[in-house]
Amino acid sequence: MADTNYGQFCPVSKATEIVGDKWTMLILRELLLGTCKFNDFQRSMSRISPTILNKRLKMLEATGVVIKKSQSGKKGYDYFLTAMGKELEPVVDHLAIWGMRWARGQMTKEELDIEFLMWDIRRTIDCDRLPGGETVLCFQFTDLDEYKTWWLVCDKGEIDLCTENPGKDVDLFVTSDVRTMIEVWQGDRSLQSAKDDEVITAVGESHLMRNMESWFKMCSYKDIRPAV
Repeated sequence: MADTNYGQFCPVSKATEIVGDKWTMLILRELLLGTCKFNDFQRSMSRISPTILNKRLKMLEATGVVIKKSQSGKKGYDYFLTAMGKELEPVVDHLAIWGMRWARGQMTKEELDIEFLMWDIRRTIDCDRLPGGETVLCFQFTDLDEYKTWWLVCDKGEIDLCTENPGKDVDLFVTSDVRTMIEVWQGDRSLQSAKDDEVITAVGESHLMRNMESWFKMCSYKDIRPAV
C-alpha cells in the first residue's frame, strides 16, 4: 500500500493514499501514453531509481490500478492499466492542463530533462507524414556534454530512439540547445520563429525540412496558455 495513510474516510484522502506518492502520477502518465515495459518507464523518468519504480508498480498492482503480465517468451513483465486505472485518465489530463496554466513558471536548469524530452518526441512524431521507407533523424544539443546527440530511426510506423550512432545515413540533422527545444515543444515559442532566429537549425533532405511542422508534433498540451 501507499506510504501515507491519512486515517480519514474522505474520498480525496483515500484516493491520494493510492496516487499521492512521489512518482506515482508520472507512472500513471506513462501508462496512459502506452508505456508498459520497466526499462521504458526508466527512460521516460530517468531520475527514478529502479527500487522506487518497482515499489510504486507493486503498490499500483496491489490496489488494482495496474495489472502485470509476463512477456511472451521473455523474462520480465509488461504493465497495463485496469478499468480502475483507466478512469484516472481525466484526472491526469486535467492535472496536466492545470500545470500548463498555473505551474509552468521559469524552467530551472535541473528541470531541462533531455531524456524525457527525447522520449516524448519519439512517441509523438507522425510517421504517416514521413516519406516511405526508413527515415533517420539526428537531434544535436549544443549545450550538453553528455547525451548531446540522439538518433531516431523511423521505419514502418515504429521509431527506435538511440544514444549511440546506429550506423545509418542521416536524413535530417536538427540542432538546438535544450531550453529552446523544450520551449518550442511546450508551445512557448513557435518552431518557425526558432528556425527564423536560427536557434533551431534543420539540415538535410529538403522535403523533411520543408514539412517539419507536419511530422514534428509538439506536446499535446502546447495550446494551453499560462494564466495571466
